Amino acid sequence: MNHKILFPFALALLLSACGGTAPAPDAEPPLAGARIGGPFTLVGSQGQPVRDSDFAGRWRIVYFGYTFCPDVCPVDMRNIGAGLTAFAKTDAARAEKVVPIFITIDPARDTPAVVGEYVANFHPRAVGLTGSQEAIDAALKAYAGFAAKRETGNPDAYLMDHSRIAYLMDPEGRPIALVPAEESAEAVAATLARWVS
Repeated sequence: MNHKILFPFALALLLSACGGTAPAPDAEPPLAGARIGGPFTLVGSQGQPVRDSDFAGRWRIVYFGYTFCPDVCPVDMRNIGAGLTAFAKTDAARAEKVVPIFITIDPARDTPAVVGEYVANFHPRAVGLTGSQEAIDAALKAYAGFAAKRETGNPDAYLMDHSRIAYLMDPEGRPIALVPAEESAEAVAATLARWVS
């Protein structure tokens, strides 16, 4: 990972440790200017093509994981969904602008139907995406992510090692902040309240 990618992560972590719930009027988002995100064409839960441009005008929480994940993915997705729901209770209009996007890193097992069923467990607006291995790899690279298969001795029950990052992207597709999905729903809601306009 190069220094241009590492710097925004370090800056975001430093800023998140400083506390506070609302930015100063001229506060710059922690990931402003980072080279994260970009065009993708993947496959939605109905088998339809889904492009990054389909989310233009919407705030997005972008998370990479896989449905067979035994530990972190369901926890993170639950926190993302519950955090967005909590945010909606305090500011429904702003929360309505946010869409959670789950992109699988395991397209061999995560078919369109599988990812659709999976994300439906976490939030009614959550979008599950899959695609060819090449398309998934390109999206993962654009979002500075990592994924690698870990064999378990059973070819159908392998695990995936992967980065654990959720990004908040603005309506133009620019990176704004890391969403602390690994912490709690409350932390997710606070991040959304801080940055979503």
